[in-house]
Amino acid sequence: MNSGKAIRLNHIFAPDRRSVIIAMDHGLPGIGPLGHLAHPRTLIEQIRAGGADAILTTPGIASQFGEAIGRLGLILRLDGAATTLGGGSGSMRLIASVEDALRLGADAVAVMGICGTPEESDSLETLGQVATECRRLGMPLMAEMLPLGYQAKPNVKQITLAARIGAELGADIIKTKYAGTSEEYREVTDTCFVPVLTLGGSARSSDEVIAEIQGAMRAGAAGVAFGRNVWQAEDVAAITHSLVQVVHAER
Repeated sequence: MNSGKAIRLNHIFAPDRRSVIIAMDHGLPGIGPLGHLAHPRTLIEQIRAGGADAILTTPGIASQFGEAIGRLGLILRLDGAATTLGGGSGSMRLIASVEDALRLGADAVAVMGICGTPEESDSLETLGQVATECRRLGMPLMAEMLPLGYQAKPNVKQITLAARIGAELGADIIKTKYAGTSEEYREVTDTCFVPVLTLGGSARSSDEVIAEIQGAMRAGAAGVAFGRNVWQAEDVAAITHSLVQVVHAER
């Protein structure tokens, strides 16, 4: 692996090669209610207090709250342009470059990878182009692979295909949905040759969240990238700490 990529990945993954990433890029498309995301500085401080490894956020937050981010790993969202004001139906387009991310001190960048919808070709073309630029500049790439689109509930076979497609296009980390049992989900992690992180989706009870993460970790996932289940929770530091305990538990 490119030494620049290896060094930056060490800022995202702990020595056990697992990671708890808190996604706070939801203000970009206008997802609400914002909960604790309404106050980014305080939220970041609570995420740090909970022991997270990294955050996934937007160019605006990264540029304004660098001091609060501190030693947290920083993953920068590079695509957007479709918002809830427009019904959320527009295609995702690049809103920043890999070089922009480097200037902001990012350790990785993230873009969507939509499979199985009419926007598939455009989405995967963008993913491939960003992957090429990441290789040139030594920047790790997270691909958020969403089979059948944003609101779909894909099965394990569909998630397996999407995760592998993201890896084939050059992603260094795959963020995707969890489905099925831990035994079934093992197919996703076994056939994807880069780390797989499970996303959180809509807010649920803490018991449901923890049970799902435990299943994902048993299946060989490398961690989680959760958003609403953290910043819409009453106690951000506490729920973050709970995620950290599960993900970084002894093997």
